Amino acid sequence: MTPIAIGVGGLIATFILIALRTPISFALAACATLGTILNFAFMGSGGPDFSRAFAPSMTLAYGAIIELFQSYDLSAVLLFIGLGHVAYAAGITTDIYAAARAWLSRIPGGLAVASVIGCGGFSAISGSSVACAATMGKVAVPEMRRYGYSDRIATGAVAAGGTLGALIPPSVLFILFGIFAEESISKLFIAAIIPGLISMLGYTVVILLWAVMRPKDLPAVMEHHSMRDRLVAIAKAWIAILMFVIIIGGIYGGIFTATEAAAVSFATVSILAFATGRITLSVYWSSLREAAFQTAAIFLIAGAAKVFVTFVALTGVAPWMVSQVLAFDPGTGVLIFGIICLYIILGMFLDPLGIMLLTLPFTLPLIEQQGLSTIWFAVIVVKLLEMGLLTPPVGLNVFVIQSVTNPPIPIGRIFAGVAPFFAMDLIVLTLLVLFPALTLWLPAQIG
Repeated sequence: MTPIAIGVGGLIATFILIALRTPISFALAACATLGTILNFAFMGSGGPDFSRAFAPSMTLAYGAIIELFQSYDLSAVLLFIGLGHVAYAAGITTDIYAAARAWLSRIPGGLAVASVIGCGGFSAISGSSVACAATMGKVAVPEMRRYGYSDRIATGAVAAGGTLGALIPPSVLFILFGIFAEESISKLFIAAIIPGLISMLGYTVVILLWAVMRPKDLPAVMEHHSMRDRLVAIAKAWIAILMFVIIIGGIYGGIFTATEAAAVSFATVSILAFATGRITLSVYWSSLREAAFQTAAIFLIAGAAKVFVTFVALTGVAPWMVSQVLAFDPGTGVLIFGIICLYIILGMFLDPLGIMLLTLPFTLPLIEQQGLSTIWFAVIVVKLLEMGLLTPPVGLNVFVIQSVTNPPIPIGRIFAGVAPFFAMDLIVLTLLVLFPALTLWLPAQIG
């Protein structure tokens, strides 16, 4: 049995296990470990010898996991997740929504626009799409329904806005992409700023068009906030603004690396939360525990993916598949279109982190062979992964929104609400593909 055959078999087995709803971490680790054992067993002549295969296979898998967990940059995942949980517990993230609501409530669809901007602000602190959707779903959806917004626009705006957590820095997906692709995480964060703002603007355009085309879905009576109310709301959000300045300003200004920015911002928000009386020790401990649980789940998938990547490299199946694709000479445009279709299809069934770690060993070499920027590709991939959070049948943000609404809103109605936002995502994705400068201009400014 050749290494290529073992590699292809391991890949097929992985997809079968995932299709059978096996947790992706177990599917990746099991198939990679078994495939590595088979590869070593068939390495010599005279038939398979499993007695000599077990020890080097376990050593290779153990070494891969240790190498990943010793990565300095990986600590940023825990720190940013902890930052998001502490900021939410202290009410810092909801201050962003309150400020946006005070300034935008007078325009058509103002509460929905404020929800999108609130999601963007939450994303700039937490880096988690699902957490963003859950938090804003609890806060914004009941408010919009109370003021007469239809279920479709109320849930659609928050579900779509929640996807900004994957794109607007800091993002866990960008951190792991940087680690696995050996790319600068700081540059990935900076590269995502303009695409994130364009996505937020696109969602705002959808809401404004909705207000014009279906005015019955939005209330005729809007809130009134005085200038004093608006200024007070902005003032209350000062901690959230400070966090954004530390993270983005510090990285862009060359003061911090992404990991250092995570540490400084986490320490700052913890000190300020206690100093302002926003959080108690018991609530703080509970937030850290939730952050630890979420980080452990991510690390489990990342560790399994690292073993899988090692298996792919050992068998040489990735270069072989790349050569098979390039043998057809598809052209850059066709290749990018095929990769986009692959991610959209996988996004219908798998979680974003699993998709990214499963596909990178195969898609990244194709991009590098075409001489395309991996930073640009990272933004495209994360944009596609965030779109997958809205697509049926397993649109995670849609189910999160349903789980936090009371009474629960039917899934079909929420999917109908996110459809216009998904259409806007396709437009934004097209712009990012056609105009790479939207992604690459800012990173170029920091060298």
